[in-house]
Amino acid sequence: MKQALTRASQELFRRTPDESFATLDDLWANCQTQQERSRDLWEMPNDLSAFDDGTRLSLRIGDDRSYRLNSWSFGQLCGLAGVNRDTVNRLSGSTASSVFAETLPRGTKPLQVFAADDLVRSIHGASYTRLHDLELLSIVREFATDFQPPQRAGGPGDDCTKGGTGLYRGEQDMFCFLIDPTGWTEINGEAFAPGFFLWNSEVGKRSVGIQTFWFQAVCRNHIVWDAVEVIDFSRKHTANVRDALREIRVLINRLVERRDERKDRFVDVIRKAMSTSLGHDEEEVLKSLAKHGVGKALAKEAYEVARRNGRFTIFALVDAITRIGGKCSNAGDRIEVDAAAGPLLAAVA
Repeated sequence: MKQALTRASQELFRRTPDESFATLDDLWANCQTQQERSRDLWEMPNDLSAFDDGTRLSLRIGDDRSYRLNSWSFGQLCGLAGVNRDTVNRLSGSTASSVFAETLPRGTKPLQVFAADDLVRSIHGASYTRLHDLELLSIVREFATDFQPPQRAGGPGDDCTKGGTGLYRGEQDMFCFLIDPTGWTEINGEAFAPGFFLWNSEVGKRSVGIQTFWFQAVCRNHIVWDAVEVIDFSRKHTANVRDALREIRVLINRLVERRDERKDRFVDVIRKAMSTSLGHDEEEVLKSLAKHGVGKALAKEAYEVARRNGRFTIFALVDAITRIGGKCSNAGDRIEVDAAAGPLLAAVA
């Protein structure tokens, strides 16, 4: 059954311009730069304290290291302390520091403080297992070499820096929407191309996962229409999360292999259609078309088009029927004419 997939459209409308990337190389460079600057700090809870630096609430580790908090890591700090972040935001800096001094947990299990330079990106317990965005993009580079972002969302002439590229990464997560624009092939008599969504969060905002599919159209709002063979996989960032890399590698590779198999099979069908004749004169051709369910009037018109080109192969007659259908002003008539070509190609499939 065909589906409408809306994940990429939802990402489109929630992303800010600085989270959008025009190319996969741009996204790769951003991931690589941030990974080189980031590090895991394993710290005991007793060594962590919140303090007012005069402009914002910051995190101190030990006696001599201080770090800024972003929105996500501040929320995690509030979660560790068991206090409501909206309540803390209404307090003065000194009062908020006192609240955390009273509520932050103490114990013998270390915490993971994930920092980029002097900014805390996330704070997790010992059970959280990080998966870097670059590891996922490495799989894409290895197996999905022909895939690229879809057409940019919005109207012609829009500046791509305004968003809608299908490639997104912010302080909390990454999302990629990629298709193979040259991978069109036939499934049950209809044209489909392969694509996939890929997502991850290095800071625990969301799971790691992939959704592969075959689709017929992508609208300007990045809704994927008439998708079939939709496969979903996701995994939480727990101890076995690295197994997700193997599963994602398998799913992308399977999508590519299936694309190649279908393209090869379609090429074989076209090759046979171009060499298989339905007859040598009008009587033979019309008789063969009738055998394949083509109506008398349409068969006669298709024969005349093919005759002018001097060929009566299956491919020539399918092409003739398609041309006739393209001239129909009524959509219902056009669909009916196009449907007549299917059985002809099926005869050599």
